[in-house]
This record gives sequence, structure tokens and C-alpha cells, in this order.
Amino acid sequence: MPFKDRTDAGRRLARPLAPLRGPDVVVVGLPRGGVPVAAEVARALSAPLDVILVRKLGVPGQPELAMGAIGEGGVRVLNDVVLAGARVSDDELAAVERAESERLAAAAARLRDGRSGTDLTDRTVIVVDDGVATGATAQAACQVVWAAGARRVILAVPVAAPDSLPALRRGDTEVVCLEAPRGFAAVGQWYDDFGAVSDGEVASLLDENARMLHQVVSGDAGSGERRRPPVDREVVVEAGPVRLPGHLTVPPDATGVVVFAHGSGSSRHSPRNRYVADVLASAGLGTLLFDLLTSEEEGDRRNVFDIGLLADRLTGATGWLRGRVDASVRVGLFGASTGAGAALWAAAEPGSDIAAVVSRGGRPDLAGDRLPSVAAPTLLIVGGDDVEVLELNRAALARLDCPADLAVVPGATHLFEEPGTLTRAAELARDWFTRYLSPTDADG
Repeated sequence: MPFKDRTDAGRRLARPLAPLRGPDVVVVGLPRGGVPVAAEVARALSAPLDVILVRKLGVPGQPELAMGAIGEGGVRVLNDVVLAGARVSDDELAAVERAESERLAAAAARLRDGRSGTDLTDRTVIVVDDGVATGATAQAACQVVWAAGARRVILAVPVAAPDSLPALRRGDTEVVCLEAPRGFAAVGQWYDDFGAVSDGEVASLLDENARMLHQVVSGDAGSGERRRPPVDREVVVEAGPVRLPGHLTVPPDATGVVVFAHGSGSSRHSPRNRYVADVLASAGLGTLLFDLLTSEEEGDRRNVFDIGLLADRLTGATGWLRGRVDASVRVGLFGASTGAGAALWAAAEPGSDIAAVVSRGGRPDLAGDRLPSVAAPTLLIVGGDDVEVLELNRAALARLDCPADLAVVPGATHLFEEPGTLTRAAELARDWFTRYLSPTDADG
């Protein structure tokens, strides 16, 4: 059965994929023809859309013979059998990889128009193309997605050559294919309209998906549903003059979003902060975890302890966030270690409108003379065995001129590594944010 066009194919392909809908799903399309199909799947699943950029590594002198493939973020998949049989040297492999990496980077710049790629780590990734003939490119794309850390990979195509399917189904990759007709000669024969897709069209579809997810966050989707679909996606946070990678999660009907400020030597991937974020999400609160510094800035340790700079990034991030959530959603700050000093510094800025602050094992003393200017209700959580930091928090508490409390977790040291201590800290943070980010408290 032929498809009218790629949009029609995408809508029909989305039907068997509907049970996969969830906050951890990402849809990636193979450029360029796979992206219009993927866009319809992403729209139906309320999922983020990205492109999966893959470059084949051809054997020198035999470029049609693949010795591997590369993807973004330094992901590389090699075929050791081909490498050994073709006797490819390390220098030859490096030269091919260098050339293909440049082409990949150029394609990413054209198609994404400055956006960062989506982090696929521990996600369910649906790889979409408009059809499969030999399957070589689709197979390489799935291998790259696995290498990028995906938890589950589904290859979804409207039509495929029957002979290509067995190879695609090897390993852990799942395959969803609507049609595998006899007499398959080319993908285009199964479309009434199979016109070329331009770079501009790809970029436009990515923009449209971003706007859709923005509407989901802000509650302006116009679907008539009382509950907004959840958002769980990689984002690029515009914090003043820099763009920083982050992860935004907003449960349905969230009344508050908590922005995380990690400590020195950590990042948005901090397992402790991510654990706390999960606990907050279970209580209906949104979270934004992002890197406070660029990779170049992290190389200078002075930046890691520049509390003023980190506070500026937090201020910029909260401003960026407010432009993407409903005006009724309140914003809180959660700081760990040096990040707590930055959170309190940012909360003390005139007009910050921060609704609540929580510090875990933090250094509130690093906010210095700004502590008395903090108006947001503040909870300081400290481990009972973190003696030096506990004294610093007691001194900071005495300087706060706002609703504030100090919660001591017995038996916990600075990183809350002892059994049950991080859970207790997360519960304390959850209860504080639930209390102060709720509309009834703020409006009463």
C-alpha cells in the first residue's frame, strides 16, 4: 500500500508506536528524508525530536566498504573483521575518521542551527527513516545510538526491503516496519510524493518540535486537556552570554520548578542531584539540572569557586526558564556544596522572585554579605557528622533574615553516602519545596 507522502507515512507509523509514549522517549530521524516521518512520530508521542547524524568510515581505496561508523559526541563503532581483512593501519583509520568527523560537524551545524544534540543516555530511542533498502545506514545509526548510551533502541520505518529485515533485527534492536512488499526495488516507489527534503525543511521541523514542547511546558498547547503532558528532555539553557547544556523535567500540572546548582567538580549528571530531582518529580515538581560552566571554563579551577559567576549563571537560567513555563509556576533553587552559596547569592539579587531555597551539604557562608538580603524561605540540610560544614551553616542561619531552618541528618557526612541519608535529605527538600512552591502558600 503506497504512502501519500512522508507526513502520511509518519502518522501511520506512529500508531503502532503509541504504547511507547513516556517521558524517557526520544525520536531521532535520519536526514534528510527520515526527519519528516520522525516529526509526525514525535508529535504523536509528545516526544523531543532530533536528527541522528551518522558517517560511514569507508576503507581507504574502497569507500563503499564500511569499516565502521561515527556519530556525534565522539561515538565510534568499528568492524574489527573488516579492519583486519583490509589491513587498515591506525594512521589510515585516523585520517578517514578525521575527514568524516569534519563532514559530520558541518552537517550538524546546518541542520541544528546552533542547538546541541540530545543526550541519549539511558533513554528509549526511536530511530526513524522513510524506508530501508540495504539497511546499512539504518544499522549504523542504531549501532551509534547504542554506543551513545541508549537503554532501548527501536528502528521504525514505513517500508523496507524484505531481505534487509533479518540483519536489522539482530541483537537487541527492535524493528517496527509497516510494509515489507515483494518486488521492492527502491524506497521512493512506495510513495506518491517522494520529493527531496532540504536542510531548511529539517531545521524547520526541529524548530516546530521545540515550539510544541515549549507549549506543553507553558500549558498553551490548546489540546483542551486538563493535564499537560509531561516534559523530560535535553535543553540548551541561555544564561547570559553563554549556552549551557541541561535537562528539563516538568510533570503534568507542576506548580513549581526547582533549578539545581551543583557543587565544585560536579555537573548536571551528578547522581545525588539526579536522585533528589527524581524525588521532587514524584511530588509533582519540575526540575532543571544544567552545567553552570562551559567545558572551557571548567578547565580553570578559579571559575569553579567563583560564586558570583555561578550566581549569575543561575540568575540567567531562571530567567530563561521563566520564558518557557507558565507564569503561575514558581521557581526554587537547590544548591549542593559551593552551589548552595551561588543559590543564596542569586536569591538575594533584587527582583529575583525566588520562592524557596534548599541547601544540601552546602556552603551558604560563600554568599557572604548577601545572606541578610535573601527573602526566599531557606532550608539548610547538613550531615550530623559533617562537623566543620555544620558550624558554617549554623553561623549562616543566624545571618538569614527570612523564614529559615537548619535540618541535621544524623550519621551523614558531607556527601550523604551513608545508607538512607540521601533519601532523608531528598525528603526534607521535597517537603520544603512542596510547602513553599504551592499556590495556596504563596497566595495566602
